[in-house]
Amino acid sequence: MLAKNWPNLGLAAIAALGMSATAAAADQIRIVGSSTVYPFSSYVAEELGATSDVKTPVVESTGSGGGMKLFCSGNGADTPDIANASRRMKTSEFESCQANGVTDITEAVIGFDGIVLAQNKANKAMDLSREQITLAVAAEVPIDGKLVANPYKKWSDIDSSLPTREILVLGPPTSSGTRDAFEELVMEHGSENIEGFGGKYTKIRQDGLYVPSGENDNLIVQRLAKNKAAFGIFGYSFLEENRDKIQAATIDGVSAEPAKISSGEYPVSRSLFFYVKNAHLAKVDGLKSYVDLFLKEKMIGPKGLLKPLGLIPLPESRRQAIRSQWGERERLTVAALK
Repeated sequence: MLAKNWPNLGLAAIAALGMSATAAAADQIRIVGSSTVYPFSSYVAEELGATSDVKTPVVESTGSGGGMKLFCSGNGADTPDIANASRRMKTSEFESCQANGVTDITEAVIGFDGIVLAQNKANKAMDLSREQITLAVAAEVPIDGKLVANPYKKWSDIDSSLPTREILVLGPPTSSGTRDAFEELVMEHGSENIEGFGGKYTKIRQDGLYVPSGENDNLIVQRLAKNKAAFGIFGYSFLEENRDKIQAATIDGVSAEPAKISSGEYPVSRSLFFYVKNAHLAKVDGLKSYVDLFLKEKMIGPKGLLKPLGLIPLPESRRQAIRSQWGERERLTVAALK
């Protein structure tokens, strides 16, 4: 209807329509990004909507990479106000933001997370090394001094001490921060410690034994509950929420427990982030209130509301420092990312 009548609209009417669209977009916070941060971000959004006059923010699970792409596309009313991420913003993403005028960004760290390799609870418990996991998911593996297409179909093909069970890994897609962290913390480490890789190797097999499974980690959990052969890769919070259905393999002999994740003893630990577009603070109703609420002790502290959901708190001094950075609207720099 609008397109049909567009030629008959005067400039004033067109301007009014544009202002109306901007006002509508600015009256609700829009958040995109990590599926791992999504449960925490959604909880805070619901809490803000229930306890204030601010309209409940819209939170979308697009993956860290997908969220950064949207966040860095510009400062317009049709762009997100916050990007959640399960790994730190990349230098290339920061440069994209800068090129598109998104120059005033504040980074917030909300807590720790561990990446788990989970399976059906009815299965026998498994302990896997990062080297074994790398050999299971890599596109190529070293055999007789050469890298060849991965021939391993069963875990026992990798190590005779492992079960004679098919390799099937349901994991994050390339847009996911969990995928980035898995490649760095598991595959880079694993390949560097296996003779023949020649250093860091992160190319994942595409023969159907590693299945990119989207940004909804709850769907992976549901598939693990039905398929006893499969493993799933996702953040600790989804394990915590579904212990009646699934269990996590120990990695390098260490179990995924909050204390071991926060101390770094668990070898696949990482920090969780979100990024605020400060240019939107004066334009989007409730944006400051949302961030203030997220960073309060009642949310991210040791007795916070997000802990039962699986968020592992930062040390007190770090939490205080993050709040100070937000209070001062500390601007993210490329130097801080290196």
